[in-house]
Amino acid sequence: MYSEKVMDHFTNPRNVGEIENPSGVGEVGNPVCGDIMRLYIQVEDGIIKDCKFKTFGCGAAIATSSMVTEMVKGKTIEEALQITNKAVAEALDGLPAQKMHCSNLAADALHKAIEDYRNRNKKAS
Repeated sequence: MYSEKVMDHFTNPRNVGEIENPSGVGEVGNPVCGDIMRLYIQVEDGIIKDCKFKTFGCGAAIATSSMVTEMVKGKTIEEALQITNKAVAEALDGLPAQKMHCSNLAADALHKAIEDYRNRNKKAS
């Protein structure tokens, strides 16, 4: 059973879409259930100013994507790296046990986007 917060983020997802010329992009997927998440971040002065996502997946995948975009805005890169899949699930008042591993990929997508951001900045300097 999903919490009210999961249902709210599933039926009214925040920050859907993509960022033109993003600072970083992270994509993850789970081959078992087929969920795929792509997360975009815009970073200015070390702060994540904007975050958007596109997710192909179940309600839990959409809700976790939506929640992580809200959690990360305004955070530094270092603060954003502290966000875990468990923290995203807790912010949604929990997920069913079977959805923790198959649909909560949101923090993984965020971490990949940050890795992409860091790689792009290494090449630029």
